[in-house]
Amino acid sequence: MIPAMPASAAAAVRPRRASRVALRFGRVAVMGTVAVLILIAGVWASWGTAQHVMLTKGRERGTVEVTRCADGRCTGPYSPVSAGSQARESVVFEDSVAVAEGRTYTVVVKPGSDDVVRSGPAGVLYAWVPLGGALLLASVVVAGGLRRTRLAWLLAGSGVALLSAAFAVV
Repeated sequence: MIPAMPASAAAAVRPRRASRVALRFGRVAVMGTVAVLILIAGVWASWGTAQHVMLTKGRERGTVEVTRCADGRCTGPYSPVSAGSQARESVVFEDSVAVAEGRTYTVVVKPGSDDVVRSGPAGVLYAWVPLGGALLLASVVVAGGLRRTRLAWLLAGSGVALLSAAFAVV
Protein backbone atom coordinates (compact mmCIF):
# COMPACT_ATOMS: atom_id res chain seq x y z
CA MET A 1 0.00 0.00 0.00
CA ILE A 2 1.22 3.47 -0.93
CA PRO A 3 1.05 6.02 1.82
CA ALA A 4 -1.07 9.06 1.13
CA MET A 5 0.77 12.20 0.13
CA PRO A 6 0.19 15.22 2.32
CA ALA A 7 -1.82 17.99 0.62
CA SER A 8 1.07 20.45 0.80
CA ALA A 9 3.40 18.08 -1.08
CA ALA A 10 0.84 17.48 -3.85
CA ALA A 11 0.40 21.22 -4.31
CA ALA A 12 4.18 21.68 -4.58
CA VAL A 13 4.42 19.20 -7.48
CA ARG A 14 2.15 21.24 -9.78
CA PRO A 15 4.28 24.42 -9.79
CA ARG A 16 7.42 22.39 -10.50
CA ARG A 17 5.78 20.82 -13.52
CA ALA A 18 4.53 24.19 -14.69
CA SER A 19 7.97 25.74 -14.31
CA ARG A 20 9.53 22.92 -16.35
CA VAL A 21 7.01 23.47 -19.12
CA ALA A 22 7.68 27.22 -19.02
CA LEU A 23 11.45 26.68 -19.16
CA ARG A 24 11.11 24.23 -22.04
CA PHE A 25 8.91 26.68 -23.96
CA GLY A 26 11.37 29.50 -23.23
CA ARG A 27 14.31 27.43 -24.47
CA VAL A 28 12.50 26.48 -27.68
CA ALA A 29 11.39 30.06 -28.28
CA VAL A 30 14.84 31.57 -27.70
CA MET A 31 16.79 28.94 -29.64
CA GLY A 32 14.26 28.97 -32.47
CA THR A 33 14.60 32.74 -32.69
CA VAL A 34 18.41 32.51 -32.69
CA ALA A 35 18.35 29.87 -35.46
CA VAL A 36 15.97 31.93 -37.60
CA LEU A 37 18.07 35.09 -37.08
CA ILE A 38 21.23 33.21 -38.14
CA LEU A 39 19.51 32.06 -41.33
CA ILE A 40 18.14 35.55 -42.05
CA ALA A 41 21.64 36.99 -41.59
CA GLY A 42 23.02 34.40 -44.03
CA VAL A 43 20.44 35.29 -46.67
CA TRP A 44 21.02 39.01 -46.06
CA ALA A 45 24.79 38.65 -46.44
CA SER A 46 24.42 36.58 -49.60
CA TRP A 47 21.75 38.69 -51.28
CA GLY A 48 24.01 41.72 -51.67
CA THR A 49 25.95 39.88 -54.38
CA ALA A 50 23.43 37.24 -55.41
CA GLN A 51 20.88 39.79 -56.60
CA HIS A 52 23.27 41.02 -59.29
CA VAL A 53 24.17 37.50 -60.40
CA MET A 54 20.69 36.00 -60.39
CA LEU A 55 18.61 38.92 -61.67
CA THR A 56 20.56 39.65 -64.85
CA LYS A 57 17.68 40.86 -67.02
CA GLY A 58 18.55 44.38 -68.12
CA ARG A 59 22.02 44.24 -66.58
CA GLU A 60 25.30 44.64 -68.41
CA ARG A 61 27.03 41.31 -68.96
CA GLY A 62 30.48 40.70 -70.32
CA THR A 63 33.95 39.37 -69.61
CA VAL A 64 36.91 40.70 -67.66
CA GLU A 65 40.52 39.73 -68.16
CA VAL A 66 42.13 40.30 -64.76
CA THR A 67 45.37 42.23 -65.25
CA ARG A 68 46.24 43.37 -61.74
CA CYS A 69 45.37 42.39 -58.15
CA ALA A 70 46.34 44.48 -55.12
CA ASP A 71 44.81 45.59 -51.82
CA GLY A 72 41.91 43.14 -52.02
CA ARG A 73 40.80 44.32 -55.46
CA CYS A 74 41.48 43.13 -58.96
CA THR A 75 41.12 45.21 -62.10
CA GLY A 76 41.02 44.59 -65.81
CA PRO A 77 39.39 45.65 -69.08
CA TYR A 78 35.70 44.87 -69.56
CA SER A 79 34.45 43.47 -72.87
CA PRO A 80 30.65 43.57 -73.30
CA VAL A 81 28.60 40.54 -74.32
CA SER A 82 25.03 41.79 -73.84
CA ALA A 83 23.28 44.37 -76.00
CA GLY A 84 23.54 47.91 -74.65
CA SER A 85 26.61 47.18 -72.58
CA GLN A 86 29.63 49.45 -73.04
CA ALA A 87 33.29 48.48 -73.04
CA ARG A 88 35.30 49.84 -70.14
CA GLU A 89 39.05 50.26 -69.79
CA SER A 90 39.01 49.09 -66.19
CA VAL A 91 36.47 47.55 -63.83
CA VAL A 92 36.90 46.50 -60.21
CA PHE A 93 36.62 42.88 -59.13
CA GLU A 94 36.74 41.64 -55.54
CA ASP A 95 40.03 39.81 -54.98
CA SER A 96 39.40 36.35 -53.57
CA VAL A 97 40.61 32.81 -53.94
CA ALA A 98 38.28 32.57 -56.93
CA VAL A 99 40.17 35.22 -58.95
CA ALA A 100 43.62 34.92 -60.50
CA GLU A 101 45.63 37.36 -62.58
CA GLY A 102 45.68 36.61 -66.29
CA ARG A 103 42.40 34.70 -66.33
CA THR A 104 39.17 35.80 -68.00
CA TYR A 105 35.83 35.65 -66.15
CA THR A 106 32.22 36.20 -67.17
CA VAL A 107 30.78 39.00 -65.08
CA VAL A 108 27.78 41.23 -64.44
CA VAL A 109 28.26 44.95 -63.86
CA LYS A 110 26.64 46.36 -60.73
CA PRO A 111 24.25 49.13 -61.82
CA GLY A 112 25.67 52.64 -61.61
CA SER A 113 29.26 51.60 -60.96
CA ASP A 114 32.38 50.02 -62.40
CA ASP A 115 32.18 47.12 -59.92
CA VAL A 116 31.58 43.67 -61.33
CA VAL A 117 30.60 40.31 -59.86
CA ARG A 118 31.23 36.90 -61.30
CA SER A 119 28.27 35.41 -63.17
CA GLY A 120 27.19 31.94 -64.22
CA PRO A 121 27.00 28.88 -61.96
CA ALA A 122 30.27 29.77 -60.23
CA GLY A 123 29.06 33.27 -59.46
CA VAL A 124 25.71 32.08 -58.13
CA LEU A 125 27.25 29.48 -55.85
CA TYR A 126 29.98 31.84 -54.67
CA ALA A 127 27.39 34.51 -53.86
CA TRP A 128 25.49 32.10 -51.60
CA VAL A 129 28.54 30.96 -49.58
CA PRO A 130 27.53 33.09 -46.54
CA LEU A 131 24.21 31.25 -46.47
CA GLY A 132 26.09 27.93 -46.46
CA GLY A 133 28.00 29.03 -43.38
CA ALA A 134 24.78 30.19 -41.74
CA LEU A 135 23.18 26.81 -42.41
CA LEU A 136 26.07 25.07 -40.67
CA LEU A 137 25.90 27.40 -37.69
CA ALA A 138 22.11 27.15 -37.42
CA SER A 139 22.36 23.34 -37.48
CA VAL A 140 24.39 23.45 -34.26
CA VAL A 141 21.80 25.70 -32.60
CA VAL A 142 18.94 23.49 -33.78
CA ALA A 143 20.64 20.30 -32.58
CA GLY A 144 21.76 21.64 -29.21
CA GLY A 145 19.12 24.20 -28.35
CA LEU A 146 16.02 22.72 -29.96
CA ARG A 147 17.08 19.07 -29.80
CA ARG A 148 15.81 18.49 -33.33
CA THR A 149 18.54 16.25 -34.74
CA ARG A 150 16.87 15.40 -38.05
CA LEU A 151 16.32 19.04 -38.89
CA ALA A 152 19.88 19.82 -37.75
CA TRP A 153 21.30 17.14 -40.04
CA LEU A 154 19.21 18.52 -42.91
CA LEU A 155 20.53 22.05 -42.31
CA ALA A 156 24.12 20.84 -41.95
CA GLY A 157 23.88 18.68 -45.06
CA SER A 158 22.49 21.60 -47.07
CA GLY A 159 25.28 23.87 -45.85
CA VAL A 160 28.00 21.34 -46.66
CA ALA A 161 26.49 20.68 -50.09
CA LEU A 162 26.36 24.40 -50.90
CA LEU A 163 29.91 25.07 -49.72
CA SER A 164 31.27 21.96 -51.47
CA ALA A 165 29.55 22.86 -54.74
CA ALA A 166 30.89 26.42 -54.54
CA PHE A 167 34.40 25.12 -53.84
CA ALA A 168 34.22 22.65 -56.75
CA VAL A 169 32.89 25.16 -59.29
CA VAL A 170 35.00 28.14 -58.31
